[in-house]
Amino acid sequence: MPFDRPPGPTVLFQGDSITDAGRRRDAPADLGRGYVALAAGHLAAARPGLTVLNRGVAGDRVRDLRARWERDTLAHRPDVLSLLVGVNDTWRRYDADQVTSVAEWEADYRHLLTEARDRTGADLILVEPFLVPVTAEQWTWRQDLDPRIHAVRRLAAEFGAGLLSADGLLNQAARTAGGPELVAADGVHPTPLGHRLLAEAWTALVLARRIPALREARA
Repeated sequence: MPFDRPPGPTVLFQGDSITDAGRRRDAPADLGRGYVALAAGHLAAARPGLTVLNRGVAGDRVRDLRARWERDTLAHRPDVLSLLVGVNDTWRRYDADQVTSVAEWEADYRHLLTEARDRTGADLILVEPFLVPVTAEQWTWRQDLDPRIHAVRRLAAEFGAGLLSADGLLNQAARTAGGPELVAADGVHPTPLGHRLLAEAWTALVLARRIPALREARA
């Protein structure tokens, strides 16, 4: 059953631990300590009157997200839906021999977007999964992750979604900042700098899209 809609537009972030960023499950309004909370602050300054929700769950793969999509996404009827998922599908291949083919992964991802488009009409923002390798072994992960990044780009074009090219953004930042550990300490989870870069790029992308629901937001 859908939740009672809060007044004003709703922006909902979905994903894995990068989005979760330590949010408390018993505090629905807790946005965590990462890019979502930072982006929410930027949005509040630019577009007062918004409700921002974080429903990221640490460890999720795309199949896990599909299993909770109804409850944690569609029921909230968001006006803007941001999705970041994929690195755990790659990670589990290398640390647990749990392989999700790119074709299967893309089919699940397309299902999520189709349901969101058809049932909520939300403006979609797709954030590429990313990896900032800090070890030689992690460079081998790219053979699994890169096709998933390409799939997200295809889906963004197919659904007319906003695309945040996070992989290029953070790898470029690692070169200029002085090392990958300064952007993502373990190659996957952003540092405060990494989260700040994501939040700034995400906010700029969303505001540039001139989404009707956000233009109508009022204090």
